[in-house]
Amino acid sequence: MNHLKPLTNFLFSILVAFMSVLTVLPLIFVGIISISSEESISRKGYSFFPQQLSLDAYRYLIRSIDSIGRSFLISVVVTVLGTLISLWLISTMAYALSRDDFIFRRLYTVMILIPMFFGGGLVASYVVNTQVFMLKNTVWALILPQACGGWYIIVMRTYFRNNIPSELLDAAKIDGAGTLRIFCEMVIPLSKPIFAAIGLFEAFSYWNSWYYAMLYLRPEHKGLYPLQYLLYSIQKNVEFMATNDMISGALIPPCRRKRSGWRSWS
Repeated sequence: MNHLKPLTNFLFSILVAFMSVLTVLPLIFVGIISISSEESISRKGYSFFPQQLSLDAYRYLIRSIDSIGRSFLISVVVTVLGTLISLWLISTMAYALSRDDFIFRRLYTVMILIPMFFGGGLVASYVVNTQVFMLKNTVWALILPQACGGWYIIVMRTYFRNNIPSELLDAAKIDGAGTLRIFCEMVIPLSKPIFAAIGLFEAFSYWNSWYYAMLYLRPEHKGLYPLQYLLYSIQKNVEFMATNDMISGALIPPCRRKRSGWRSWS
């Protein structure tokens, strides 16, 4: 049995500890920023050592708990439901394409590969999703348009072909098991690594998604805004107000600024 030398073990321990600190450091930085005052950020920028501390950000969260809490719940529902639907659609399509007895596997493979290189365009997808599938202003508009990725289908199909013995599936079929039973009781348990990997990527994609909310949800349906789009809207509003203040400051003469008590951004 191979053992590491004490010096090598010590160096690897230092390396792993350093990488762990680098992983946790962004979380600590975000926490410090959340308790930094607005004046400290405007003067010194984002820093690990703010000049002044403030809980205004948390007071704002408490005042906006209705909208932020609802958006957070929408994001959780979209992430969980979207990931499950994506895994089911991707895995079933990939399993069908991995079977040699599926006569349309080449045709469907080509149909999956074409959109990976040539997109249909924003207008075409918008018309199909809103006029054909009627997804506009519904929570399904945040889930279904990105529920089935062609790249993930190809990856999972390759995994099935290389890691699931066809003899095992044929034996189950001879014993009388149907296709759905074989897939649920044999293929899925043997494919946990690829399910976990693709499920993680899909979950991150759904959680960080805000583009489909901007595209398919109108302002009167704010109750369906996910958290990321709500934060994006807040950021845009802040940038718009800051830009207007800077423009107004440039247009107001210096003498009027002193008389009116107007102060520009420092």
